[in-house]
Parts: sequence; C-alpha cells; structure tokens
Amino acid sequence: MFDYYYMKMALKQAKKTKDEVPVGAVIVKNEKAVSSAHNKTIALSNPIAHAEILSINEATSSIGKLFDCDMYVTLEPCPMCAQAISFSRIRRLYFGAYNKKGGGIENGARIFKFCNYVPEIYGGILESKSSLLLKHFFIRLRKKDLLYERCCEPKS
Repeated sequence: MFDYYYMKMALKQAKKTKDEVPVGAVIVKNEKAVSSAHNKTIALSNPIAHAEILSINEATSSIGKLFDCDMYVTLEPCPMCAQAISFSRIRRLYFGAYNKKGGGIENGARIFKFCNYVPEIYGGILESKSSLLLKHFFIRLRKKDLLYERCCEPKS
C-alpha cells in the first residue's frame, strides 16, 4: 500500500530534524516521490519553513503544478500549511498524527471549510509512530529546559 511506504519516507524526514519539531513531508506524483522536506524554522530562522511549505516549494520548482500529486505529512498541517496545500491544489493529503492544539484540518481553524479547493483527506496513517516521535521530542525538550533551570539559575 503506497500510503504506508510514503508515510515511512515522511517519518524518515521528520527524524532528520535537529532541535525542530519533528515533522516530515513527501510529495508524490505517479507513484514517485518528487520532493521531501522536514521542518527548518530554527535552522533557517524562518517561521514559515514548515516541512509542507518546503516540500511544496521543492516540488513546484521541479515539476510545476501539483494538482495530480499527493502529500504525506507526519502531523496534521497547521492552518498556514493547510491553506498552502489548498492553493497548490494537491490531490490527496495523507497525515499521521492529529494536531489537537495547532491543527488546521480536523482540529483548530479547519481551514478547508473556507477554501475553494479541498483535497481528499486521509488522517491517522501510521499515527502511533508519528505521535511517539513528537512525544519523545517534547519530553527531551522539557528535560533540557529543566536541566538549564537547575544549572543556570542564579543562586540566592
């Protein structure tokens, strides 16, 4: 099944992140990956350098229009990315974990309710693997913060 194969590719992208929220995206056309990316908001000092946006930019640079492409992303896209997906006219969107706080499709702003174009949407693909990756990232992040507070707080 192609959705698992390409979602695993997106998960590999997500694992490449360093100190970034581990999200990966892959765009597929005719059963071939044409672009892949992971979050780089910190690395590029760019708040819109989400995996979806970077993947869309790469794909449109190489193949042009995306109306016959599918996107696989490890986390439910935020409202900004959901709007970019709509504007790109991506045919199908597959995502892993649901994003209860910052989602823009099934949760939160639900951007597609207000768009002229809405792709086919399939959520929860390899959800547990995507969720676990995110959970471990935030656990490590909290431990770093606690470690910093313990060793770097001024002593009274």
